[in-house]
Amino acid sequence: MSRQVFFSFEYNKDVWRAGQVRNMGKVDNSSTFSDNDWEEVKSKSDENIKKWINAEMDKRSCIVVLIGSTTSTRKWVKYEIEQAYKKHKGLVGIYVHNLKDHDGNQTDKGSNPFYSLFTEDGERLSNYVTCFDSIYSTSKYVYEDIEEKIEDLIEEAIKNAGTY
Repeated sequence: MSRQVFFSFEYNKDVWRAGQVRNMGKVDNSSTFSDNDWEEVKSKSDENIKKWINAEMDKRSCIVVLIGSTTSTRKWVKYEIEQAYKKHKGLVGIYVHNLKDHDGNQTDKGSNPFYSLFTEDGERLSNYVTCFDSIYSTSKYVYEDIEEKIEDLIEEAIKNAGTY
C-alpha cells in the first residue's frame, strides 16, 4: 500500500537525490510536491514556512528524512522532525549520500539528525528512529536497495509512531 509521506531533506544539496527517492513510485503521488512549491515557500517568512510545513505534515502518516552530508544541521529539518514527533507521526531516516547528484557526484555521509533531538523523557530520538544506510556504495545499487526497502521502513515507522 502506498503511503502519504512527508520528505524532509536539505534542499540545496540534496534535491536531486530526494527527487530520485520521491520518484521511485513507492509512496502515494500526493506525497510529492514540486520543487517549485518549496522555492515559493522558502521565500516567505519563517512563520509562513512553519504554517506550510505543518499543513503538509498534517496530511501525512510518516516523515522520511533523507540524510545527506549536512542534513542534521538544517533548521527546517530539525523543525520538521520536532513537529513529527509532537504529532506522533512515523519517523524514519534514509541516508542518501551515496546517490549521485545531477553532476554525478556522491558526498560524505552526514550525522544522524535524530541524535541531537530528545524525547519528552530526555532520551535521544536516535535511540528510537531507524536510519537506513545501504550496504552498497555504488549509486545504482544504493538506489535499488532503497527502492526495495522503503515501503517496509515506512510501515515500521508508522507502527512505532508515538511509542517513544
